Amino acid sequence: MAPRPGRDLVPPLLWSLSVFLSLPGPVWLQPSPPPQASPPTEPHPCHTCRGLVDSFNKGLERTIRDNFGGGNTAWEEEKLSKYKDSETRLVEVLESVCSKSDFECHRLLELSEELVESWWFHKQQEAPDLFQWLCSDSLKLCCPSGTFGPSCVPCPGGAERPCGGYGKCEGEGTRGGSGHCDCQAGYGGEACGQCGLGYFEAERNASHLVCSACFGPCARCSGPEESNCLQCKKGWALHHLKCVDIDECGTERASCGADQFCVNTEGSYECRDCAKACLGCMGAGPGRCKKCSPGYQQVGSKCLDVDECETEVCPGENEQCENIEGSYRCVCTQGYKQIEGVCVKEQIPESAGFFSEMTEDELVVLQQMFFGVIICALATLAAKGDLVFTAIFIGAVAAMTGYWLSERSDRVLEGFIKGR
Repeated sequence: MAPRPGRDLVPPLLWSLSVFLSLPGPVWLQPSPPPQASPPTEPHPCHTCRGLVDSFNKGLERTIRDNFGGGNTAWEEEKLSKYKDSETRLVEVLESVCSKSDFECHRLLELSEELVESWWFHKQQEAPDLFQWLCSDSLKLCCPSGTFGPSCVPCPGGAERPCGGYGKCEGEGTRGGSGHCDCQAGYGGEACGQCGLGYFEAERNASHLVCSACFGPCARCSGPEESNCLQCKKGWALHHLKCVDIDECGTERASCGADQFCVNTEGSYECRDCAKACLGCMGAGPGRCKKCSPGYQQVGSKCLDVDECETEVCPGENEQCENIEGSYRCVCTQGYKQIEGVCVKEQIPESAGFFSEMTEDELVVLQQMFFGVIICALATLAAKGDLVFTAIFIGAVAAMTGYWLSERSDRVLEGFIKGR
């Protein structure tokens, strides 16, 4: 907490702050730029100052019934000061005046903390309104209601009823802004004292103006009826105090492309694309063509697709014609596919054996395993003493050994394993 400034320190402090505010410093101390869609503009420093004062006043209300919180409040108030106007209470309020995320509030509080202390200890009696004393008179960030700009000049329509009460004065209450009136719907003029386009004066007296809507296409009118029009909106023509739609398609006002046609609408017109069969058209569909597109021919009053496949247009071998809208294409007949512009017969892959993808070494190993399993099975049966199985075992060993050593056995086994 900074020491309490005496009365003689306030003028130099105000002078130094005014010099600081006049320098091209942080954005928050300069007039806010015109509103933009992106990025969002920062709040005007006047709004930041108002928020700070509002939070400060809430802090005063929150601590109005508090005391020093010690063991002997009566002694502390007698020897030190009343809690109501104490430095202890001021510190408690200032500690919570800005939220943690409000960077602009913290910046402003850092610059104006000594001013706030000066007001707390010396100015409360003569200037009870902290907002007026701090934000308007001392920091010169704000203006009185109904005024705007560096000199706090009145808004259009006067400070008491800015913009006549029917609009918002841009920059009102701040040292920035243009003072331009953003009028409510139906009102216009510099101070929103007139009825806007499409509205008429339903009622007016010294202090109030009521504007009501004209009949649809009327830009200016004397009443709400269709026959009260004085001026028409674009796309309409005034005829005997009524607004009549202009058919732009029947005049030279319409501007459509070469392959488009015009459709009249109330107060305007539309350009729509011609049908694919048309080269230029006067309306929708193939019956409104000025000329037929390539691939189409005129049959009666319509442009219809030409079937090119009725003539020989696909001379390639194994090709056939396929008609499409406005053209044709050559495709291969069934069982053929196109490779480099030529239709060739599709090759159906032969069905492979179960072991067709095995290598030669893998086949040799598999053959040896096959023979081994058979011999082991016969040897097991022969070991039981059965003479029949013993004879079969001996004969099988001899036969397999012979076939194993012969070239013919290799071919037979290989063909068997590969499924040939």
